[in-house]
Amino acid sequence: MPEKKTKLFVLDTNVILHDASCIYEFDEHDVAIPITVIEELDKFKKGNETLNFQARHFLKEIDKITSDGIFNGGVPIGKNKGTLSIRLTRKFHPDLKPNFDEGTPDHRILNTAYTLSKEQPTREVVLVTKDVNLRVKAKSVRLKAEDYRTDHVKDISTIYKGYRFEENVSRSVIDKLIHDKAGVPPKMFHSRRKFLPNEYVVARNKESSALGSVDPQDMMIKHVTKVNASGIKPRNVEQAFALHALLDENIRLVTVSGKAGTGKTLLALAAALERRDNYKQVFLARPIVALSNRDLGFLPGSVDEKIGPYMQPLYDNLGVIQDKTIESPERRGKKFQKMLDEEKLVIAPLAYIRGRSLVDTYFIVDEAQNLTPHEMKTIITRAGENTKMVFTGDIFQIDHPYLDIYSNGLSYLIDKMQGQKIYTHIFLEKGERSELAELASDLL
Repeated sequence: MPEKKTKLFVLDTNVILHDASCIYEFDEHDVAIPITVIEELDKFKKGNETLNFQARHFLKEIDKITSDGIFNGGVPIGKNKGTLSIRLTRKFHPDLKPNFDEGTPDHRILNTAYTLSKEQPTREVVLVTKDVNLRVKAKSVRLKAEDYRTDHVKDISTIYKGYRFEENVSRSVIDKLIHDKAGVPPKMFHSRRKFLPNEYVVARNKESSALGSVDPQDMMIKHVTKVNASGIKPRNVEQAFALHALLDENIRLVTVSGKAGTGKTLLALAAALERRDNYKQVFLARPIVALSNRDLGFLPGSVDEKIGPYMQPLYDNLGVIQDKTIESPERRGKKFQKMLDEEKLVIAPLAYIRGRSLVDTYFIVDEAQNLTPHEMKTIITRAGENTKMVFTGDIFQIDHPYLDIYSNGLSYLIDKMQGQKIYTHIFLEKGERSELAELASDLL
């Protein structure tokens, strides 16, 4: 059998800023880092944003394995792994000169990959970048280019919804589900697909229906009743399931996805405030995605003026909950303001939790689709004792320049966590903001 040829993967800066451990994800194949990438990473070293931590982590990894060989053919990076090399700037290839500006970092990275492909014509050289434009430019000169797909969800059409509809269920089974506290065994539904822990069920026939969820302890399907939280009432079955999961103390990790207007953030905040006496703090955060991944320091104004527009939607949801409570406007306003003043309720950018251990906290991350899988892991590993984590977002509405429906942290989390006993997910499909908002979301 002929020996399998190894490939050479040339990495762009954005791949490293997405995953600082990316060099170990290419199996037996070799990895090359253009010196331009090292120069660009140097600009990201300082700061407290995720990109800064990724840059520092990668440069430390490079420092560990640096030797003379890294500039002369490469050095091994581990068992059953290929080699890592840093490639110095090459003279701009004549094929690229007519169409590409030599002073642009992206074009220098493209030139390095293209030159390597010409120097090794019998070997497959691949430029790996999360920049769609750079991939198009590479393909225009017949250089193979790929996205970094190690943490991609393979098939978004099969992503877990967190609930199912069981049709033509007998009246006796529905009655048992409603009245028997022991629940109903899954086999009574005659479903071909295996039930997962904490999965929700709508059991129905032409005359009646009932809601249930799979108890992770005995895997029996038990009755779920619609409940309210902080004056917020679920308007559909999906919201009822979401609110049930958000209020359940045994479920420590919840994801809620759906388009704008489905009530994701409102339900999460309502549940957190309903359960506030069980936690030392309710923390509501969202990632700030600045233009071109530039730090907020580039924006004009004070810190509060910079982050204010990003945080305002969270305050809007708090206002809705205030309007739904039965107390007088003056009393409920004072109560929520007191919580904010005493930091029992904190609304802040996600970057503010960097380095913290989250103990005894009901922690909500809004717009979680703008997180990378690595950021998602970093946040969840901050969870301490008696902490519940909730991530909400729309995987089809992404602001991050290098993420998509397959590679964002929320899709990744849903795909990897389904079936775990302390996790559940709910996909909210029906918009409830208004008839106009629902119409615009569906048609425009």
